[in-house]
Amino acid sequence: MNLVTRRGILSASLGAATLIGSHAFVGPAFAQANLGSAAPAFALTDSNGRARTLNEFKGKTVVLEWTNHQCPYVGKHYRSNNMQALQKKWTGQGVVWLSVISSAPGEDGHVTPQQANQLTSERNAAPSAVLFDPKGATGRAYGARTTPHMYIINGNGVLVYMGGIDDQPTARLEDLKVAKNYVDQALTEMAQGKPVTASRSRAYGCSVKYAS
Repeated sequence: MNLVTRRGILSASLGAATLIGSHAFVGPAFAQANLGSAAPAFALTDSNGRARTLNEFKGKTVVLEWTNHQCPYVGKHYRSNNMQALQKKWTGQGVVWLSVISSAPGEDGHVTPQQANQLTSERNAAPSAVLFDPKGATGRAYGARTTPHMYIINGNGVLVYMGGIDDQPTARLEDLKVAKNYVDQALTEMAQGKPVTASRSRAYGCSVKYAS
């Protein structure tokens, strides 16, 4: 087997592995997010052109949802209304829910602000805001590897959860029936004044399409 063929097989194998599950991902360099520590600060523009920072939500619980509408794993949660239901349930209780798009221009999942608002409307989604991270600085700071990749920050700005939305790393709608939703569990415990019992889980989904 010549070198070119071997490289081609290796490349194809790595690409297939990346699609299958989060164990195939290598976390972005320079990740600064650590459980129990202050969440990395950010300043991003939302889909309505407004500058948003983590500091403006001081005193509130914040959920960060890395998303890519072209990813089938994200699609599972939106086609089933699972993600929208979570957004509405918790924003209705004062939680700030921020959907973050780190797809670089020209990559899968990159959208204009108008397209982002259209997607929100068409899917009947209910995030507090959709934030754009086209250079990937915020995603890399958090170590976001997949879509979806979920983070929860408490009112003191401390990161208390990071990982997958649930324990079913597939794109099959039927698996939601047996899924343990880690995000919902964590937010419920926080609302009850309890510590988060499952603060870290395996993230799964499509790789975040960062700028090279």
